[in-house]
Amino acid sequence: MSQATASETPRRVHILGIAGSLRKGSLNRMLLRAAGEALPEGVTLEEFDLAGVPVFNQDAEDPLPESVARLKERIEAADAILIATPEYNYSAPGVLKNAIDWASRPQGGNSWQGKPVAVMGASMGLMGTSRAQYHLRQMFVFLDMYPVNKPEVMIASAHQKFDEEGRLTDAKAREMVGRLVASLAAWTRRLR
Repeated sequence: MSQATASETPRRVHILGIAGSLRKGSLNRMLLRAAGEALPEGVTLEEFDLAGVPVFNQDAEDPLPESVARLKERIEAADAILIATPEYNYSAPGVLKNAIDWASRPQGGNSWQGKPVAVMGASMGLMGTSRAQYHLRQMFVFLDMYPVNKPEVMIASAHQKFDEEGRLTDAKAREMVGRLVASLAAWTRRLR
């Protein structure tokens, strides 16, 4: 792994952002947008919408549904993954787990393998998606992903921290999101 000298431009990092919610007014989609506004130099963020991904069915793997093939292609083209997750019933939402399952298939075709990943979440509750993030981190181990450990971004009472246009207005939360994206970029460069 080579380190950039002070005179070199940092290597570009392309992050694929995935919000684990299909809801139009999703706090986690807004959080992903806030991450896009906090990108360090040389880093880009592309959002992937999970709306078209069908419910996982192993019988439908050959050929893969077009939306699943597109998801796998975008994951494989990305240098790193950034997930913004809500928390449903103490865990990650079904739509996100469904996408994780599809992109780990078919057998031997795990698109997540070797990818640096960061997870963050926004919730109206007081726990700020901590349990959902813990479950996702357990999945990352099996998927052979490389998670960023800190900072942890778990935004509680998030409905009070975004304005009517969906902008993150809480200064501390914005700072944490910026630190997480910078950590993901640095971790990705370090792993290369």
